[in-house]
Amino acid sequence: MTRPAAVLVEDLRIAYGTTWALDGVDLDAAPGTTLGVLGHNGAGKTTLIRALTTLVRPSTGRVLIDGLDIVTHGPAIRQRIGVTGQYAGLDEFLTARENLELIGRLAGLRRGARARADALIDRLDLHDLAARRVGELSGGSRRRVDLAASLVGSPSVLFLDEPTTGLDPIARTALWDVVADLTTTGTTVVLTTQYLEEADRLADHIVVLNHGRVAARGTPAELKRIVGGKRVTATIPTHHLANLPFRPDADPDVHGAHARVTVTVDDAATATEIVAQLDDIGISVTDLDVTSPSLDDVFTHLAHTGAHR
Repeated sequence: MTRPAAVLVEDLRIAYGTTWALDGVDLDAAPGTTLGVLGHNGAGKTTLIRALTTLVRPSTGRVLIDGLDIVTHGPAIRQRIGVTGQYAGLDEFLTARENLELIGRLAGLRRGARARADALIDRLDLHDLAARRVGELSGGSRRRVDLAASLVGSPSVLFLDEPTTGLDPIARTALWDVVADLTTTGTTVVLTTQYLEEADRLADHIVVLNHGRVAARGTPAELKRIVGGKRVTATIPTHHLANLPFRPDADPDVHGAHARVTVTVDDAATATEIVAQLDDIGISVTDLDVTSPSLDDVFTHLAHTGAHR
């Protein structure tokens, strides 16, 4: 029997005055998976998270978390979810352990609050931070403690609203490892981010928002196919530009006697044919890259061509 979606959004619309922050959004996330929500500033990502976490009521449409409607079952949903935002919501005068214990007591754990704090310190390897005041921690360390705080209630669905904004690469990678571990143990994660590499690494499925609407959806691999299967980039003599057997994606990057050209093709076989054609007509290649498109390429493509639902 198929398990119901952990997160289900149907025709969600939210208006602020005369402006639609979300305008007919549909999405879903299966249990134990990560859904990435991408979009530029103002696309509607934070409004979506606020709706999913019961902070904003829909103007129209329906939102279900673990089968519960956010409008009629708000308190029950808040007991099932965890939220980590862009800014740590911790008491700076308490230690990391004290913060976790306090949150546990507020969540009704009572005597079990200390044991839960200890378990999270072990799980997230926070031993070096446990006895330090949160106000003394770096941004990356605070974010690790904030993530632990969002897990105190053992949420079935965890919402991460741009959780690695401002973190250095090492801290960001450490948080990625924690998120990947959470999904393997059954937690559903909804992640909003502006880091396309982050979504590429973590998300099982992605929804791209643009001006409150879904511009594209699919797995990372499916979205990359929007802009083609392979990208061939070659450095050739400038005087051979007129002899190219293909039309480059953009104007060549010319540096004196050499020029760098790029063309996007459907698959690896076509990429191989392009390279062979260059050799056949006597165009010498001094540097060659054959790569798959990135999510950055998808964003650029959508900006120029519009939605792919």
